[in-house]
Amino acid sequence: MPSISYQLYSSRNFPPLADTLTMLAGAGYSEVEGFGGLYADLPALQSGLDAAGLTMTSGHFGLDMVEGDPARTLEVARAVGMTRVYVPFVMPNDRPTDAAGWEAFGKRLAEAGKPVQDAGFAFGWHNHDFELADLGGGTTPLDLIAAAGLSLELDLGWVGRAGADPVAWINRFGTQISSVHVKDIAPAGEATDEDGWADVGHGTMDWAAIQPALQAHGITHYVIEHDNPKDHLRFATRSLASVTGW
Repeated sequence: MPSISYQLYSSRNFPPLADTLTMLAGAGYSEVEGFGGLYADLPALQSGLDAAGLTMTSGHFGLDMVEGDPARTLEVARAVGMTRVYVPFVMPNDRPTDAAGWEAFGKRLAEAGKPVQDAGFAFGWHNHDFELADLGGGTTPLDLIAAAGLSLELDLGWVGRAGADPVAWINRFGTQISSVHVKDIAPAGEATDEDGWADVGHGTMDWAAIQPALQAHGITHYVIEHDNPKDHLRFATRSLASVTGW
């Protein structure tokens, strides 16, 4: 059975955080994944997690924080019980435009992550869809990031949104994947008020094929996410039921 976490970004539009944590604990979650906006008040985050009996086993951190303040990055990661630290995004204007640029970006990430890795954490990159663009010859930005030796949190939903086969990409990176984002895509034209995402197990992703591929590579850390649910309780409970049913 994999460990199942919940990306708190899914509930950013449903404050306060303490109520979300209580809801998730009641729904059956024991782990959550953090994101940058939650770390400003670390004592409040710690107390909320403790009160709900939850552990923040992984987190998203901006490159500016990892690169510019590794001590603070490690303080946050240690305080809430993380084992995995991921950089999740780079703004469009800051994205390289060719293979050489992405290769250099991967090396930059690896260098920034050295203090995190040296402290015993997995460190790597969380993808969206733009990293799957073909740079020529079938090479993608994600290939070049991975080539720098980084761990990957493969977002299966964004792989699907990019028009790629999640199973093929799981097989492509194998055990370099330390976590996956478990997300689902609504049928075309549906859930437009939720940015076209669906509750996990209620969309178009082929979990019957994806789950065995994850198991084959020993990938056991699943993070449930929806970028814009109208009802986060509905999303959290239905998605957890789907994943535990696998």
